[in-house]
Amino acid sequence: MNIADRIQHLRKTKGLSQEELADQIGTSRQTISKWESGQSAPDLGKIVRMSDFFEVTTDYLLKGIEPKPADIPRSVNATLFTIFGTALNYIGLFTALMVWHEKQVSSSVAIGLICMAAGCAIHAAGQVLGSDSSRQYSRRLFSLCNVWVLLLIPYSLLFNFISGHLGRYGVLTAPIPLLGNSLPGYGLGWLVYLVLSLAGTWLLRRRN
Repeated sequence: MNIADRIQHLRKTKGLSQEELADQIGTSRQTISKWESGQSAPDLGKIVRMSDFFEVTTDYLLKGIEPKPADIPRSVNATLFTIFGTALNYIGLFTALMVWHEKQVSSSVAIGLICMAAGCAIHAAGQVLGSDSSRQYSRRLFSLCNVWVLLLIPYSLLFNFISGHLGRYGVLTAPIPLLGNSLPGYGLGWLVYLVLSLAGTWLLRRRN
């Protein structure tokens, strides 16, 4: 197996098209096609990019030399951390809502925020420990699934404070916006929350 065969094998193992691989390493589909057909060979910079992306050594790409088991770097899938962190964020939100619905106590907010802090910490750990090829996808997944969840409780606290909702449960205790005297204002508050959630998701996805 020569370098052309190894590049093609690694690409197909990841289930990528030539165009998708080209996008990942910063080249064109035609260049990938030439590498795989043996018409040309990648330069050193592209060899390094592919070794990072495929999580193999440059020696393997160039010479087909497999690393010894002790030399194989441990790679962690950051997406798994993001899935666990996201699940904890959702659990925190729904637990806070259930506690508030049943008991109307300020501890519902604390429960939600503590769970969400732990969920974000797990996601952050994945960004530190995860492999290069999985971190970007995990960030996109986190921004897509978590912005509206993480925003709701802080937004509710701010909304209840600004609206001056002084019901028998007090101010800043509820994990959701409380209905005051103004129904249009309450509806506007939910609309602002929706806009902020969509804008935050779009900005994070654009950044990632």
